[in-house]
Amino acid sequence: MTLAEKLLPKLSEWQPTGAGRHSWSTDLADGGWNLHLAADRADSLSCLVWELTLSRTAVVPKGLTLKAWADGIVARVGGLMEDLKVYEIDAHSNEALLRSDSPSSRGEKLAYYEVKLYGLDRAVVRRFAASKATVGRDQVAFALTHEVLADLVEDIAG
Repeated sequence: MTLAEKLLPKLSEWQPTGAGRHSWSTDLADGGWNLHLAADRADSLSCLVWELTLSRTAVVPKGLTLKAWADGIVARVGGLMEDLKVYEIDAHSNEALLRSDSPSSRGEKLAYYEVKLYGLDRAVVRRFAASKATVGRDQVAFALTHEVLADLVEDIAG
């Protein structure tokens, strides 16, 4: 059974009540990861995700580098609205930044995914929107079905 297949039933069981942002964490022990999810809404089929954090709980595979992990994520992730590309690898800080290859454009707004890798132990997924006319950006929630969310977690985990 794949990591995504193990995660799907857990996601379907999480149905927070009440308004506002809700958080949920689960250990994916067999896969060596912990998933922390912050969502503005969640139901039996999907989530309005604010932030997804995947933290490694197992030993890092021998020979894995930050560049290899980043390149692997870009090659594997396919369920998001835009493809990802490696934007920057900062060897000094031991961080990598992946972003949407071609941001979505709606009117005067551009929206894009951002995946930040902190060493070989943690990945954080967010979505941002920015105006074409002004400087700055705002974090925004993004809708994912549980199936796409589970596949994304598996694709990041490698």
